[in-house]
Amino acid sequence: MSKNHESKNSESKTSFEDSFLDNEIVKNKNSSEDGDGDGDGDENNSDVHDTENLEDHEFSETISDDDQASIKEVASDDNLSAPKSYASILVEQVIDAQETFNRSLGSLFTSAFTAGLEIGISLFVILAAFALLREVIPSHYAMVLASLLYPIGFIIVVIGQSLLFTEQTSLLSLPVLNKIEPLWKLLRLWGIVIAGNIVGGCLFAALMIGLGIHMDLFSVADIDAYAQHVLDFEWWVIFGSSVLAGWMMGVAAWLVTSARDTLSRIVLVTLITGSIGFLGLHHSIVGNIEVFSALLYGNTVSLMSYLWFLVVVLVGNTVGGVVFVAVLKNRTFLFDIAKVKEQTAIDKAEARVVLKARRPR
Repeated sequence: MSKNHESKNSESKTSFEDSFLDNEIVKNKNSSEDGDGDGDGDENNSDVHDTENLEDHEFSETISDDDQASIKEVASDDNLSAPKSYASILVEQVIDAQETFNRSLGSLFTSAFTAGLEIGISLFVILAAFALLREVIPSHYAMVLASLLYPIGFIIVVIGQSLLFTEQTSLLSLPVLNKIEPLWKLLRLWGIVIAGNIVGGCLFAALMIGLGIHMDLFSVADIDAYAQHVLDFEWWVIFGSSVLAGWMMGVAAWLVTSARDTLSRIVLVTLITGSIGFLGLHHSIVGNIEVFSALLYGNTVSLMSYLWFLVVVLVGNTVGGVVFVAVLKNRTFLFDIAKVKEQTAIDKAEARVVLKARRPR
């Protein structure tokens, strides 16, 4: 083996994961530029192709032959009838996150603003159902049943691919964890998405919730009841609830990436977000509309309690999405790579022993 090749292998052992992810992102970006204007179906097909048939020339030159084989094995996704591989999902998520990092600030804010408006549809329908149900059953049961309509806005956002903070929290942190993007870019991106979601949600509350009151779909008392439903806890309970909600939203983003068709994505989003609504967990963007609506039209919420609630829930959702989903799943991927490399080395050593034993003496 030449010295150049030895140097190449040495360098790749410390950075092959980052180089691979970086190279996959560049490859995907180039292919999307070539196919500019394609529909969502073509986009989904290209996602599958990214991890389905990885060729040697598609890897960075800093990656050794052994490392290429390891990555191909853990990221293989050539059986469309089987679930996507763990590494295939993670690589797709890094590619999607990198594309979000490369979008203009105006595009990011507009998409996040749209998500803030769309997610408000959930609360609008929930309040209307709650007002109707509480006339025939006790308020507590009416609130639980109405909360089962929670997924409506999430389905619109996820399938429509608008930027919702809690869905993007774990996704956007992956390029930073893999040292592809700096931390300050992630914080700026989070700030833009949060601002867009909150402004869109507040505008929805000001216009549509007011419209619902005038249409007699629900009353001010219904709005106050729902606000107290999320506010009537100690701060640490709200924080813990928001951590769990952020964790579940991160899982939802992971599962949506694992799905191969739109119907499966809708089912997954419905199950996860429906559980969040049923359990009454604290979601920062929906909660923003719930509490801000009561601040505007109700009698029980002050400006300070609204701001304090928003800060606690945003931090909790972030912790849940980043720590329990992005960090752990990314670390699992790196452990899988290391295990495959170790097994490959053992297999080669055993093969050399067998060949040596077969040589005539």
